Amino acid sequence: MSGTGTDLDAVRIDAVGVHAFEVPTDGPDGKEQDGTLEWDSTTMVLVQVHAGGRTGLGYTYGDVSVASFIDSQLTGLLRGARITSPGALWQLMGRRIRNAGRPGVGAMAVSAVDVALWDLKARLLDLPLIHLLPACHDRVPVYGSGGFTNYPLDRLTDQLAGWVEQGIPRVKLKTSRDPERDPRRLTAVREAVGDGTEILTDANGALGRKQALYWAHRFHDDWDVRWFEEPVSSADLEGLRTLVERGPARLEIAAGEYAYTTRDFVNLVQGPAVDCLQADVTRCGGITGVLETAGLASAHQLDLSAHCAPAVSAHAFCAVRRLRHLEYFHDHVRLERLLFHGTLSPEGGALRPDTSRPGLGLEVKWPDAERYRVYGDRTP
Repeated sequence: MSGTGTDLDAVRIDAVGVHAFEVPTDGPDGKEQDGTLEWDSTTMVLVQVHAGGRTGLGYTYGDVSVASFIDSQLTGLLRGARITSPGALWQLMGRRIRNAGRPGVGAMAVSAVDVALWDLKARLLDLPLIHLLPACHDRVPVYGSGGFTNYPLDRLTDQLAGWVEQGIPRVKLKTSRDPERDPRRLTAVREAVGDGTEILTDANGALGRKQALYWAHRFHDDWDVRWFEEPVSSADLEGLRTLVERGPARLEIAAGEYAYTTRDFVNLVQGPAVDCLQADVTRCGGITGVLETAGLASAHQLDLSAHCAPAVSAHAFCAVRRLRHLEYFHDHVRLERLLFHGTLSPEGGALRPDTSRPGLGLEVKWPDAERYRVYGDRTP
């Protein structure tokens, strides 16, 4: 697939559509849990940007309020704008939301729009998105992620062992909601996935510093865990640094999924507060934000791991030079397959972008999506 010679300078954005879809979880009793949170649904906020007879799409995962934020703050700014440079529009959006609230909801809103702008530009040029980006890789290694704390042991082990059977050599489970239950859970997981599979753990900030240090050594020594994500809150930079400095040498401390601005990432790499940095393309400013974060990680000799949203991350993180892997998260995999045609499946433990389709290669399954709509106008 090659570019069409489209004169992007002559193309202006005609309209921006914003939608939100809330999909119930498939966990026990309709709920899922991690170390600090319980939820019964996942909401995708979808953005469509129309220009030149093409439509680009982007999305984020968050509250439905992100959709109304986009409509109130960003859609008017984008109408009539040139599509030539998503990065320039990213800067305009950042200035627009300064007083409305940039971190959190604001950053997620900008992320969804930025992804849609990159997707639209690639579609106008008839290129797969990976070929529009400064790609360093043609695929992104993945790890299977789920293992919620409310799963019974048989569902926990079946899920993680299922990923191994698909050729994924690393899996992650949630921990630390009730730390005394974790030994039994980890023993069952290690038996199910075998000694050759890497086990990752995620406390979602549930532990205090001394607790986290104790469990870091237990996880590593007893079950050969090599990754401990957010053992303490990602806002506790001193606590993270304590784990980096005093935890087992072969156990990596990771955080970054809740970094919304460049400064958030700077705080994490200084010290450093992590052994491996994470970034979420749907929270950190979209594809433009990932490119900026990738440079920061490289400058600090840190690998960057993609947090969730596999349909976008598979393209975006091919442009990360110090790429580690991508979280192939159960909820997002399930939801993206429900709502989109063109999602990717792991091959050989990695996601490879489909270069036969323009942009992200995604199309919305509108009849299926409508049953989950909680915001926006119905499609024709």
